[in-house]
Amino acid sequence: MASAEQTFTLPFSLEALTSLSPAQKIGAMASVAFGIALLVGAWMWSKSVDYSVLFSNISERDGGQIIVSLQQMNVPYKFSESGGAILVPASQVHDARLKLASQGLPKGGLVGFEVMETQKLGSSQFLEQINYQRALEGELARSIQSLKAVQGARVHLAIPKTTAFLRDEQKPSASVVLNLYPGRALEANQVAGIVHLVSSSVPQLTPASISVIDQTGNLISQTQDPLRDAGLDPTQLKYLRELEMSYIKRIEAILDPVAGAENVRAQVAADVDFSQTEQMAETYKPNPSQEAAIRSQQTAETGSTSPGATGVPGALSNQPPAPATAPITTPAAPGTPGAAGNATASAQPLNSTKNATVNYELDKTVKHTKGGGGVIKRLSVAVVVNNRKVTNKDGKVSSVPFSATERGQIEALVREAMGFNKDRGDSLNVANVSFTVSEKEVVPPLPLWKDPELVSTAREGVKFVLLPLLAFILWRKLVKPMIDDMVAAHAAAKKQREMELVEAAIPKVKEMGRTQRAFEAKLSGARDLAKQEPKVVADVIRDWVAEGDGK
Repeated sequence: MASAEQTFTLPFSLEALTSLSPAQKIGAMASVAFGIALLVGAWMWSKSVDYSVLFSNISERDGGQIIVSLQQMNVPYKFSESGGAILVPASQVHDARLKLASQGLPKGGLVGFEVMETQKLGSSQFLEQINYQRALEGELARSIQSLKAVQGARVHLAIPKTTAFLRDEQKPSASVVLNLYPGRALEANQVAGIVHLVSSSVPQLTPASISVIDQTGNLISQTQDPLRDAGLDPTQLKYLRELEMSYIKRIEAILDPVAGAENVRAQVAADVDFSQTEQMAETYKPNPSQEAAIRSQQTAETGSTSPGATGVPGALSNQPPAPATAPITTPAAPGTPGAAGNATASAQPLNSTKNATVNYELDKTVKHTKGGGGVIKRLSVAVVVNNRKVTNKDGKVSSVPFSATERGQIEALVREAMGFNKDRGDSLNVANVSFTVSEKEVVPPLPLWKDPELVSTAREGVKFVLLPLLAFILWRKLVKPMIDDMVAAHAAAKKQREMELVEAAIPKVKEMGRTQRAFEAKLSGARDLAKQEPKVVADVIRDWVAEGDGK
C-alpha cells in the first residue's frame, strides 16, 4: 500500500545560514529574538485581565476563608498593594460575591446572638454574662451597619454589675466607632438615631452616656448644632426655607410678565415664631341693673304678739284690786286693767323682724387660647428689577429704567404678593438697576484621549488590532527582509554550486560523447547484421537466454 508523504520545505536551508557572514548571523538571531519577545509581550498584554475589588477591610479570619473558597471555585485572585483588599477579575466580581454570600462570607467579624446557641454545659454565670454582652454588641453593630452611609461599626458596652445598695449603683455607658464610606457624612438626626438605638437596647442606659466617633476620631455625638442652640430643629428649618421660597416664587411670578423672565431677583427673610403658647383667662364684669338676672331669692319675716306691762310704773300699779274678783265670773270694770276694752290694744304685736336675700348671676367670661407654632412675626423683602430693553430705529438695544409711576406699580404688586403688614413691622425695598451680564465660562471640549468611554473602547480594540498589526509589521520589516536575504544568498550559492558542477562534468560529458558514438556505431552494425543474418542473431540471443537460465 503506497503512502503519500507531505514535506514542508523552508525558503532557506542550513547551507544558506552557514553561507552568511558572522555579522549577518548575529543580526539575524537578534532580529528573530526581538521579534519573538515583542510578539510574546503583545500577546500577554492582550490577555491581561483587569482586577477589581472583591472585599476590603475584612478581618484576617474572613480573609482566610474567602481565599480558600476562591481556590475551590478556581477564581484567580491577588491582593492590593496595601494588602487591605482582595482583587478578582472584574468580570467575576458579582458572581464571586453571590457565591461567597451563599456560604455566609464574609461574616464581618461580628458575633451576634448565635453565640448563645453554642453554650457549653457547666458555663459559669460570669461567662454567660460576657457572651451575652458580646452578642448584644454584635447585634447593635449589625443594626448600625445597615445604614447606607456606614461601612463598618463597632459597639463597646460597659455594663456594671448589679448591686442591692443604691449608693453603690453605677449606670451603664457605651461607645460606638463608625467607619463611614468615603465622601459620606451622618446628619445630626442620624447620629441621634444611633444614640437612641443603643440607649433603648440596654436597660438604664441614657443617651448622655453614649459616645459616637467616626474613623478619624472626631466626636460626632455631642457636636454643637447652631440650629438646636437657636431652638430650631431640621424640620422647622425646612419649613422656614420653604416659606421663604414660596414668597420668592410669588413675587417673581407676578413680576415676570412686567419685567420679563430672568429680569427679577427677590430675596425674603422671614422671622417665624415656632413657640407654642397656651393661655386661659376668666373675666368678670359688673351687671347692669336693668339686665340683671336673679339666680336665687330668700325672704324671712318674724313678729311677737305677747302683751307687755300696763299702768303707772311702781308698786301701786302692781297691787291687785281691793275687792278680789275672779276674771271668769266677775268681769272687770271698764277702764281697769284686764277689762275687755283693753283686749284689742294688748293683742297687737309689740316686736317685728323682716330679712330679704337676693342672689344675681355673675357676668363671667372664660377664654382658653392655644397658639400654634410657625407664626410669621416679620417679613423683610428685597427685590431687584432689571432695566427695560428698548430697541431704537437703528436696531440698537439700550437699557432704560422704569418710570416713577411704573416703579410705584411694581412696589404695589410686591406688597400685595407678600401680604405686606405695617403693624407687623414688615419691610420692603424695591430697586430698579441694570443687571451686569456675566460672561459664561467656555468649557473646552474634552480631548478624545481623555474621554473615559473612548479610552475604554480603544483599549479593548487595541487588544484585537495591535497584535495582528504588530505581527504584520515584524513580518514586513524584520522577518521577510531577512528571509529574502537568506533566500537570495541560498540562490546565489546554489547557482555557484551548479556552475562548479557543470564545469567539473564537462570532461566526463566529452568522454561519454565519444563512448556514446562508439556504442552507436556498434549498435548500427548489429542492426545491419540482424537484417542480413537473422538466423545467426536468433541463435546468439537463444544462447544468452540459456546462459541466464543456467545462472
